[in-house]
Amino acid sequence: MLKVRDLHVYYGGIHALKGISLDVPEGEIATLIGANGAGKTTTLRAITGLVKARRGSIELEGRDITHWPAHEVVRNGVAMAPEGRKIFRNLTVMENLLMGAYPRKDTAGIKKDLDWVTSLFPRLKERFSQKGGTLSGGEQQMLAVGRALMSKPRLLCLDEPSLGLAPVLMAEVYRGLAKIHNEGCTILLIEQNARAALKLANYGYVMETGVIVLEGKGSDLLENEDVRKAYLGE
Repeated sequence: MLKVRDLHVYYGGIHALKGISLDVPEGEIATLIGANGAGKTTTLRAITGLVKARRGSIELEGRDITHWPAHEVVRNGVAMAPEGRKIFRNLTVMENLLMGAYPRKDTAGIKKDLDWVTSLFPRLKERFSQKGGTLSGGEQQMLAVGRALMSKPRLLCLDEPSLGLAPVLMAEVYRGLAKIHNEGCTILLIEQNARAALKLANYGYVMETGVIVLEGKGSDLLENEDVRKAYLGE
């Protein structure tokens, strides 16, 4: 579904991505793991059109989207739940979710997906009329994922969905992600919680300072000695 080749991104004079390549097959979960500053978020921002590549290519289902603006990327089936959630704090849960559906015109489909998202995350249904800024961190994360889903993406990009969450809420978010995947949505997941990400993902990439240094099946990376020492605290 997604093919990234020799991608270079700069922030001024800083060379943030130094020629990375990765694939996300349709219907699978791929994850990028690595320390802060490795380039994980920049990779997602480039894929979703929020930063521009200096060199390289990004293909979505065979189409070159490297230089597309972000709104066109969303309209063509890619959505992101960003790091830090970035929900609309003064809007209600329902209004936040409907903002995610802004590219759509199918009223009946929007209603159906609203019901689906709130069945994935029942806490959102309980707080439908509550303002987003009054939710707990875990509930805001569910809302950020739900808002992304309301655009009906074929590729869902998630940036640190477990960041700052208590273990019980992290488990709830990850159960929701597994259900989303079972519904046929392809997922590209960025996580500092390497263990959780690699358990969920079919395939993983390890990033260090703008380059991919290791890749393989999620289960294989979980057993890799270097990964265990660097990212699993063993």
